[in-house]
Amino acid sequence: MTYEPYRIIGADRPSRWLITCDHAANTVPPFVNDGQLGLGQSDMERHIAYDVGAAGLTEALAEAMNAPAILSNFSRLVIDPNRGEDDPTLLMKLYDGTIIPANRHAGSEELERRLNGCYRPYHTALAELAGRRDDTVILSVHSFTRQLQGRDPRPWHIGVLHASDTRLAKPLLRLLRDEKDLCVGENEPYGGHLPGDAIARHAIAYQRPNILIELRNDLIETEDHQVAWGHRLAPIMEQALAQIGV
Repeated sequence: MTYEPYRIIGADRPSRWLITCDHAANTVPPFVNDGQLGLGQSDMERHIAYDVGAAGLTEALAEAMNAPAILSNFSRLVIDPNRGEDDPTLLMKLYDGTIIPANRHAGSEELERRLNGCYRPYHTALAELAGRRDDTVILSVHSFTRQLQGRDPRPWHIGVLHASDTRLAKPLLRLLRDEKDLCVGENEPYGGHLPGDAIARHAIAYQRPNILIELRNDLIETEDHQVAWGHRLAPIMEQALAQIGV
């Protein structure tokens, strides 16, 4: 079977939303160190390798919103599609206390192989999907672990991340904070902007309305939880978009 670095769901769906999942999979392509990063299976199932539950949530949101979606098919430890090509963390050698053996001595030739085999095809396909309409809105779906090594537990259920374009973030934050059972973070647990990241590249550069959401991964571990969150968040997303009038 031929390896594909991404998959697209519902390319012809009519919604103006485009849902992206940069860290959907923990796949290691066969051309990367014979399909191995030198980590055990337990590490490859952790948040360091992919965004746990984010793929299922993306699919649930895409179905509920009748929107197309694109999902990566390579581990963030192979190469991180949510980084610019010149970002020093594009190819991680150490993550949350774990050394990535196959990356320790990877040089420019190996980086270029991974860029061409994974990163660039994913971004080319994302750009093509986003460019099909003049009014595309990008929703980027991620998840985060409840606790990093040596740090306090994170209290948020969901984070809304944004850079300088807050058109969609502000109404979404208001709506989510009206949900009394949720602890909502703004630019938590991460900052909302890295130069050259996926949102900068495909949304900000084209002045497209956009939002990045982070769900705590213990809340979306199962398919039932992913579907439930998809059904819960979809109308809130639509309501937020309706409020900005673009």
